[in-house]
Amino acid sequence: MRDMLMRILMNVTDRVGGPMTFRIVLQPMMAALLAIIAGVKDARTGRPPYFWTILTDPGQRADLVREGWKSIARVFFLAIIMDVIYQVIVLRWVYPFEVILVAILLAVVPYLLIRGPVNRLANRLLRKPEATQ
Repeated sequence: MRDMLMRILMNVTDRVGGPMTFRIVLQPMMAALLAIIAGVKDARTGRPPYFWTILTDPGQRADLVREGWKSIARVFFLAIIMDVIYQVIVLRWVYPFEVILVAILLAVVPYLLIRGPVNRLANRLLRKPEATQ
């Protein structure tokens, strides 16, 4: 088990300097762009921060996860395809768990981390100043 974890760690960290390094920057940027668009939309419609609501409100969780998945699915699948290509070129083998792990790290994590703060920031910027009396 320890050998497998070490191999995964080594293989994931080797992706930073290997071929197709552009995707390490491009895919999180695409996920961030989608998160920014969704966060601003959330602020305009008065919705609470995305990730926090998923964690704390079981009633909205399923709908929010479904909506987020719809938003990020293309970037996620692109991350899967590009990692499979990378593994075939460099490792001459495909490790499915690593493919999923890298896709989550490159697409899902940035989306989850950015959408809520963008919502909060957009709420502050879009909020109309109260009239002074």
